[in-house]
Amino acid sequence: MSTISLDTIRAAAEAKYGSLDIELEDGTVRLLNPLRLSKENRKALADIQGGINSDESETDQEEMLADALRLVAQSEKHADKLLAAIGGDLTVLAEVFENYVKGTSAGEASGSRD
Repeated sequence: MSTISLDTIRAAAEAKYGSLDIELEDGTVRLLNPLRLSKENRKALADIQGGINSDESETDQEEMLADALRLVAQSEKHADKLLAAIGGDLTVLAEVFENYVKGTSAGEASGSRD
């Protein structure tokens, strides 16, 4: 029988399901992998992503992207810091979110088994 420490498992989870860390002039902001969010926040993120990908003209993309970043930021302070640095630039918001999705998609749950 083999033995493994919980710290070893935590390190493996961090390596596999790690965050997206964005360096700013005054520090680093951490955006958490969706699997590290609460069930409620994962659902809210999925709802936002569905709205972002919809063709509805009344959808406020800037607001939705900002809300998504608030959900996935390690803390409210991190979210505020990142959004202040972005300054409402929709193209930068979209790029940050795209990097977040790409950077964390490998850690999302899959319906298939290999």
